[in-house]
Amino acid sequence: MAAEPIHAGGRARGLWLAAACLSLAAAVHAAEPQDPAALQAHAERFLKTQTGGLPGKVTIQVKPPRTALPACSALDAFQPAGSRSIGKFSIGVRCLAPAQWTVYLPAQVRVIAPYAVTRQPLPANHVLTAADIVLREGDLGSLPADVVTDAEAMLGYRAVSGLAAGAPLRSALLRPPLAVQQGQVTRLVLNGPGFSVQSEGQALANAGRGDRVRVKTRSGQVISGIAHDGQQVVVTF
Repeated sequence: MAAEPIHAGGRARGLWLAAACLSLAAAVHAAEPQDPAALQAHAERFLKTQTGGLPGKVTIQVKPPRTALPACSALDAFQPAGSRSIGKFSIGVRCLAPAQWTVYLPAQVRVIAPYAVTRQPLPANHVLTAADIVLREGDLGSLPADVVTDAEAMLGYRAVSGLAAGAPLRSALLRPPLAVQQGQVTRLVLNGPGFSVQSEGQALANAGRGDRVRVKTRSGQVISGIAHDGQQVVVTF
């Protein structure tokens, strides 16, 4: 009858020793520093995925952390909200286990690719043609975020203001081609729940594709809709 308590006590001591060993191993692991090279490589792999669809030649550089961090078995890289994926910025890396910490590493992504510049000075409201644009090659990360890389897509667009010769062409400084012209007969498409009716009217202003414009109907009523190509305005009820 005395053997059973001894057996139970031995099993309890064995479990206690196993738990102690695991705790000691975890403590030793937590005391080990995180390999800076592994942290750097993880951030670079993340940025390589993020920039995979960019045109041109992409080079990625991430600097290692300046301070020692506890070893981590589950790293998670991320970009702070609102930051670009090219140029100079900070990339975040957080540890999910066994400890929890976050570090921000300086990064630079260079994208060497062609971009559009103006061949000569252009006045406001000038309609772009192929003769107005020339391509240059440079680092897109050092240029405005809206610099134009597809010059053909901008043909027919209008300059919002005057542009200097050799200036990078930016989409924010351009307006889409006129889809609706003031005073012209305009096809109205009236859409609502369960119906679609077409009519005619007269545009009261010029409008580019996607702009809101007012149209005077045959009955004299003025309604507002969205300009589409071909002198068409869509009104949704």
